[in-house]
Amino acid sequence: MQPFNTISMLPQPLINNLGTLGYDMMTAIQEQTIPVAMEGKDIIAQAKTGSGKTAAFGIPLIIGIDTANKDPQALILTPTRELADQVSKELRRLARYRENLKIITLTGGVPMRGQISSLEKGAHIVVGTPGRLQDHLSRETLPLYDIKTLILDEADRMLDMGFYEAISKIASNLPRQRQSLLFSATFPDKIEQLSKNILKNPQHITIASTHTSEVIEQRVYEVEPSAKPQALLHILKSLQPASALLFCNKKVETEAVADLLHDAGFSADALHGDLDQRGRDEALLMFANGTTRILVATDVASRGLDISQIELVINYDLPHDSEIYTHRIGRTGRAGATGKAVTLMTPREATKREDIVPDARVEALSVLRPEKHFAMESHKVTLCIDGGKKSKLRAGDILGTLCKEIGLSPEQIGKISIGERQSYVAIERAAAQKAYKGLQKGKIKKRKFRVWWL
Repeated sequence: MQPFNTISMLPQPLINNLGTLGYDMMTAIQEQTIPVAMEGKDIIAQAKTGSGKTAAFGIPLIIGIDTANKDPQALILTPTRELADQVSKELRRLARYRENLKIITLTGGVPMRGQISSLEKGAHIVVGTPGRLQDHLSRETLPLYDIKTLILDEADRMLDMGFYEAISKIASNLPRQRQSLLFSATFPDKIEQLSKNILKNPQHITIASTHTSEVIEQRVYEVEPSAKPQALLHILKSLQPASALLFCNKKVETEAVADLLHDAGFSADALHGDLDQRGRDEALLMFANGTTRILVATDVASRGLDISQIELVINYDLPHDSEIYTHRIGRTGRAGATGKAVTLMTPREATKREDIVPDARVEALSVLRPEKHFAMESHKVTLCIDGGKKSKLRAGDILGTLCKEIGLSPEQIGKISIGERQSYVAIERAAAQKAYKGLQKGKIKKRKFRVWWL
């Protein structure tokens, strides 16, 4: 790995900003992508999740933006709202050294009116999902005539979700003279077809797409279907992770497994497609800030979920193919960390093991030594404040009020997340009532805000 300052084309203010963000050394995908992207070439990059690809395409992108031009110059397509939000957030961090560079997120689940208003004020980089971008194109609210760069992030997932035609239509509305970059963790035939239609003489970049045993320790336990609930508790009480992400194949099963865990004294929540967008956002937020320690999800969460330090991924149900397996376990062992991945497999599914989980070691449940009284309880709660970016609230404002006005110590305050209209703060359970009453009675930036438990 090399430091960023070995790339002579990177401006010093950017390198300084990267240093403050903790970007010391480039990952493999960054080393290979940034110089090629800065030369203006099209790229097909195959790399596993958690490899640092947002910075790989984001750094050249930010450098090339002309802030004097208020119209969109770059378009980034992602499969889910969650990933779009993650990409936008990271790009804003990378672009802090550049004044007046505006990044806008266009996804479903929020009113069009606010997005249209933001576009009218100008935006340099647009990050969005194919469906919502098509909506804006049909209303002619998204100008594309100055787009110089198109980026397809997690292209394989977008194709899995049926967005091939939408992507092709969006691309056909872009200027023919542009740069296009496609990133994908896997490389099915449809990716090859899509790249031929959208990219011109692309340079291929391939980073190890499988998860090595040195990074993710993979195990398979063979159990009868009826024994899976007890096997799950046995595994959790043995491995005792700080956090765990469980995958089920059906929405109804996520609820059943979350209820099972809750009844056993574990802090768990379910995430699936039947939840409305607010419910999904809040489930992810509470898992990310430690209020929920176990998230039980369908594959809606296997992409776009960028939460650091997930120690354990459990496939409660065997995924349908190896690509889904790769994306699921890629939620752990990210950005240089290590992790564990466990798969429960029924005897009838054993014939699929070599095709779906070839790198996992088969192990008997009897080798595990569970701690009888262990349970993953949460020692945090989340408070919601009815004010966010639109109210000019910052994390420092909330932290200052909690510490200076209410008397909490910084150690009692967890992650603070600022949304457009609401903010969320994780508080140690022992101090939560004091924080709640103090925020109810007091003011933040000399203003009263409604507060409630999430």
